[in-house]
Amino acid sequence: MRCLALLGSLSLAGCLGPSVDQEAVDQEAVDQETAVESHLYFNQTPPQLVPEIFAPGKISLPDRGEFASVFSADGTELIFGVSGDKSAEIRSTRLIGETWTEPRTIISHERYSFMDAALSPDETRLYFISNQPLDGTGEPKDPDLWYSVRTEDGWGPPQNAGPVLNSDRTEYYVTFTDEGTLYFTTNRAVAEGDEMNFDIHAAPMVDGEFQQPIPLSDSVNSEGYDGDVFVAPDESYLIFSSGRPDGLGNGDLYVSFRMASGEWTEAKNMGPTINTEGQDYCPFVTRDGRYLFYSRDRDIYWVDASILDTYR
Repeated sequence: MRCLALLGSLSLAGCLGPSVDQEAVDQEAVDQETAVESHLYFNQTPPQLVPEIFAPGKISLPDRGEFASVFSADGTELIFGVSGDKSAEIRSTRLIGETWTEPRTIISHERYSFMDAALSPDETRLYFISNQPLDGTGEPKDPDLWYSVRTEDGWGPPQNAGPVLNSDRTEYYVTFTDEGTLYFTTNRAVAEGDEMNFDIHAAPMVDGEFQQPIPLSDSVNSEGYDGDVFVAPDESYLIFSSGRPDGLGNGDLYVSFRMASGEWTEAKNMGPTINTEGQDYCPFVTRDGRYLFYSRDRDIYWVDASILDTYR
């Protein structure tokens, strides 16, 4: 029946079956897709519902700290942070053919830190945070949101994201919805002396411009530290790190789901399977929704994202 319905645009021969040449072309496309799929995630065996260190000896190394990992939508580019002795920097690696390139530094400074990278929905901009002063000289300042524009040669120079997103307090950790709404963390609204009270804010995009950031409700934000937020591209859920009294360690991952009313459910601790006595932070879910990445003990971990269904 479907074949008959398409007769207006296809020949009868096409409905009867593809030619040998077309079959070869289709098979080649399948083979290419399979080849890429088999080399995604550094050829690691995918984890199940127990978190595992990601790419040990390749990305997660014992002599340094790695954090804030983000993959491109097609999974062939990994961008992540590395902490150094004096500052943090952002590195990148790509899948070329069947081989991942050696990670290279794409944004760094000998004095200022650059970290917590996130790709814009169209992947033409890379957002991150930095304590670099606006004029690029002098003492480090409170962290701001910055971005670089993708060029043929990589990424352009860092540009401050401007006064709508930034304040005279701290802003950090960016994540986007498909519609362009930017979620991030800031302590801009708290009183002096309460600077560790960070809240998650959302800045909608209208006609190509970010609007004034709005704090989320108290079903997500608390009187303490709430940050490192990841929002699902369809805005159906968010994951963030928080140092609440009911947590297991210095910072736990929590999850909240968006209801039909637009409100967020009460944030739920993701429990001992995900969280530890240390700090668990920097969540990111791959664009295909298959894997949850996050940072722990100076390494990057990953787990099957179907674990999120257990918290609904």
